[in-house]
Amino acid sequence: MIFQHFNLVNISSVLKNVLAGRLGYTNPALSVINKFPQSDMEMAYEALKRAGIEDQAHKRADELSGGQQQRVGITRALMQNPKMILADEPVASLDPVLAHSILGYLEKINREENITVLCSLHYLDLVQRYATKVIGLRNGRVVYRGTGEDIRRMTDAEFKQIYGEEAERVNVGPHADKNSGMEK
Repeated sequence: MIFQHFNLVNISSVLKNVLAGRLGYTNPALSVINKFPQSDMEMAYEALKRAGIEDQAHKRADELSGGQQQRVGITRALMQNPKMILADEPVASLDPVLAHSILGYLEKINREENITVLCSLHYLDLVQRYATKVIGLRNGRVVYRGTGEDIRRMTDAEFKQIYGEEAERVNVGPHADKNSGMEK
């Protein structure tokens, strides 16, 4: 599971936060005193390297940027060797550049490690860019099933019918006016 607000132990090191993903796999008595098998330590350093934050391993978690903290959360999840990752609004507290960085990293994990990523997102521009399959919910009911590409091809009328009259799209799909940046 990857959380919206990272759920890291701020006063602990990045490495200890990552190793928390192995708690269910190690001797509880040893984990209390932060003793993990060498194989878990190697796995953690390798995961941090893949996430591009190996140089942050010994910093406190609260010294990292939001994007780096979310990478720690993702790395912690990967320590469990998952077949699926559940990501609850993993970019909600990040700026747009970091949001794309994190979703690009999740996309890479999906593609290269064949791990399914089930991601809750509220920003349709991100859904259209990163999702292969989409389920839209409103008031607890499924209002849409399709792909990000299907959303891009929708007319404004279809879009509003599904997502509500107050919903707006900006600069996406075949209906975008290239000159004004507005939808036709």
